[in-house]
Amino acid sequence: MIEPTRSFRIRVLAGLAAIAVIGAACGGSTTSPSPATSAPPASVPASGEVPSTPSDDLSGQEVTVIGTWGGTEQDAFLAMVKPWEERTGATVKYTGTRDLNTVLTTGVASGVLPDLAGLPGPGQMTEWAGSLVDLSGVLDSATYSSETAAPLVELGTVNGKLVGVFIKTAVKGLIWYNPSVIDLSGGAPATWDDLQGVVSQNASKAQAAWCVGIESGAASGWPGTDWIEDIVLRQAGPDVYNSWWQGQVKWTDPQIKSAFETFGSVVAAAYGGGTGVNATNFQVAGDPLFASPPGCLFHHQASFITGLGGFATATAGTDYDFFPFPDIDAQYSGAVEGAGDLFGMFHDTPAARSLMAYLVTAEAQDIWVKIGGALSANKNATGYPDDISKRSAEALLNAKIFVFDASDLMPAAMNSAFWSGVVKYASDPGQLDSILAELDSAQADAYGG
Repeated sequence: MIEPTRSFRIRVLAGLAAIAVIGAACGGSTTSPSPATSAPPASVPASGEVPSTPSDDLSGQEVTVIGTWGGTEQDAFLAMVKPWEERTGATVKYTGTRDLNTVLTTGVASGVLPDLAGLPGPGQMTEWAGSLVDLSGVLDSATYSSETAAPLVELGTVNGKLVGVFIKTAVKGLIWYNPSVIDLSGGAPATWDDLQGVVSQNASKAQAAWCVGIESGAASGWPGTDWIEDIVLRQAGPDVYNSWWQGQVKWTDPQIKSAFETFGSVVAAAYGGGTGVNATNFQVAGDPLFASPPGCLFHHQASFITGLGGFATATAGTDYDFFPFPDIDAQYSGAVEGAGDLFGMFHDTPAARSLMAYLVTAEAQDIWVKIGGALSANKNATGYPDDISKRSAEALLNAKIFVFDASDLMPAAMNSAFWSGVVKYASDPGQLDSILAELDSAQADAYGG
């Protein structure tokens, strides 16, 4: 489990996490907004400049890396590391998998592990801390700490040892729509009830209210966990939210059950129904927004969706826009859920050290920021390509209540059970009581009783 002192800090620091992460990014960019489609090819840094990287000669050496990214996200990561390869002469051998939990859990047990890996979340990272290299001897710790929000540094620290670093972040709970279909120039819905009113007023304009897709290979179900987390946060508040991921609130608790039921109402109004929700990959789940006639009015997804599916070739601000997840209980107004991509090191080699030190720099992270679909974990990266990206960052900046992705903070077994439970629920909402009872059992096992 995550140490109690760390979980307490996450709750108390609330919006400070977001402010520290992207305050400089929001205020530092002077470039004019441009459509997402104007982003440069993934193989070339947007500025045309090679970022500063370690100058040591590592010719012929290879760093094996495993992560969850595929498609355009994989292209963006490879673009991010290309200047490092050119500077050092080393190469990155990247493997993408959606079954990262299983691959790394098996690897930790067998000892067969990559040099570097994306980590599913702080919860799983804590379980594997004994197998991860202490990065305080790999990075310039003072520089990393000064350029990264303190709560993110703390999330990567286990028992005083830095074992995980964030190379990008995201804001969860954004509601996406097509401005040519729905006119929200008079203001976005501020509450959940207001949103239901907008759905009713525009029902004739699309085949369904919502686009939802939770298929993600071995990780299927995780997009639905984001839905439930957003609802728990706004219905029950941050104290219940944090106690829940810490294993102190049961899944059968009425507050958690109510969140599932609210999500169930979304699935019932989704394009393709529960069957379609389970069969649709998350990367293309929002594409019906751009169809003619539209398949749906709204799509719920994190800020990274702008780099995936139909969003990647659409024009920001013209073809798509967003508003924050609306309030459900007014006392939790302004609540925001965030997440990030953690990286850890399993093998301490000169090339792995060099690459890890490079990945946390603003120069490296700005490459992905400029391509689109990512917010930087480094405060000095400022190259957001359009107004949508900047506003996504501002959603974190203006958060009155900030929490980290709950499922990413849960132990690996609990996280996987959560994913599976969401898939079962989308398929048959009538199973809810038995699903929650199963999750209670999984919780008892995962948290040691």
